[in-house]
Amino acid sequence: MLQYTLKRLLLTIPTFFFISLLLFLVLNIAPGRPGAAAGGGDGERGNQEQKESYRIFKEQFNLDKPILLNTRFALEQSEVRELLVTGFNLEGDPSAAQRIEAQDNLEDYGNYLVRHLVPLLDDADPGVRQVTADTLTVATQMRFVNERRGDVKAAREKNRGISKQNTAVKQWRWDDDATEAQQAEVIASWKSWYADNEGAYTYTGKEKTWAFFLDTRFAKYWSNLMHLDFGVSTADRRPVFETVLSKLKYSLSLTFTSVILAYAISVPIGVFSAIRQGTKIDAAVTVVLFIMYSLPTFFTGTVLLRLLTEGEPVSWFPTGDFQTMTSDPMTTWALLKDILWHLVLPIATYTSVSLATLSRYARAGVIEVIRADYIRTARAKGLSEPVVIIKHAVRNGMIPILTLLGGLLPALVAGSVVIEVVFNIPGMGQYIFQSINLRDYNAVMAVLLTSSFLALIGILISDLSYAFVDPRISFD
Repeated sequence: MLQYTLKRLLLTIPTFFFISLLLFLVLNIAPGRPGAAAGGGDGERGNQEQKESYRIFKEQFNLDKPILLNTRFALEQSEVRELLVTGFNLEGDPSAAQRIEAQDNLEDYGNYLVRHLVPLLDDADPGVRQVTADTLTVATQMRFVNERRGDVKAAREKNRGISKQNTAVKQWRWDDDATEAQQAEVIASWKSWYADNEGAYTYTGKEKTWAFFLDTRFAKYWSNLMHLDFGVSTADRRPVFETVLSKLKYSLSLTFTSVILAYAISVPIGVFSAIRQGTKIDAAVTVVLFIMYSLPTFFTGTVLLRLLTEGEPVSWFPTGDFQTMTSDPMTTWALLKDILWHLVLPIATYTSVSLATLSRYARAGVIEVIRADYIRTARAKGLSEPVVIIKHAVRNGMIPILTLLGGLLPALVAGSVVIEVVFNIPGMGQYIFQSINLRDYNAVMAVLLTSSFLALIGILISDLSYAFVDPRISFD
């Protein structure tokens, strides 16, 4: 079994990688961009300050990089000139969408443009020369280093130097009324600067290969994951991992209790139905459970809130939240009672959905085992019916239930989106719902990847548990 477990754990690594790749692609290909509304990323461009703020925002979250593969080092000078002409409306009559797309590309291509922009400072068109100088002030901006890892003091010192250099090159541009002498001075400054830094903007074959695979959003994201860094939220700028940990207590309190209750109730019901198969009691239990299963969670939760919290007919429970919001201090026992009272309806809603499914699987598993030869043999030996059912039939009939167990670990962490939203519980479910609405990619990825990893571990635990309930199963 040890060898089998090690093989499965090793297989988990590439599986998790491809899951993360699929999730990353879906999130990044989806319409819309985080921070676009605040930074002027969608629609006509705002003022220069907004544009600069949004450019820095995109750099911080690697949103200016290609998603999976990078071919920007292969840009031709003619392509760059066409982008300048379209983006700044120098020729023809491009649409607003074409101008915005060209400006976005010029902004995102960054350093890859520099080796083409410097020669364009000598273009015959004065308009092209001017917008080239403007674009160079953006393309040559150096990225700030991550201050959340390593030596923070050294990183801040380096960022101060980068900021100083970025500010210096921003001055090398000219206005519409600039004289030829002033334009020539700016061009000379750029050419002198490029002569000293040309090596940083020309690429060898090895550097092109590195850029093709590693200078991308996905590669940067995985580089952070290797340090257990899920990034910073694009919504509140807080580390995502810290927020996830702060939300866990809410979801675990709800889902863990609900799962324990669901199994504690559904397994005995399933066994009872299997023993009474075909009777009126079995039929009645089946009808009730399937009615419960057919009701969606949002409907069940809303009905319970309407009937039991708003005074019609009774007002026994609070309308939502995890605990009472009060400035008065509570004792530990009083706080625990308050939390439990708030969780009664959410737990009842969560449990009711899984009750029918689990009990039907338990019923089917026990019915199949009851007909087996070794059950008849146990009865022939004179063992009492409770011993035959509990010791032999139930144990071996739990394989379907153990299969479902593999999905419990991610459910414990991810919580229930619908239930947490309906009852306003600030757990992982509500967190991912809000993150999707805000296009907070890092937060969504953190929750989904955590759930995916736990699903893989849960499936492994479920498979290994088969050997403990059924002696016929062996992984050796």
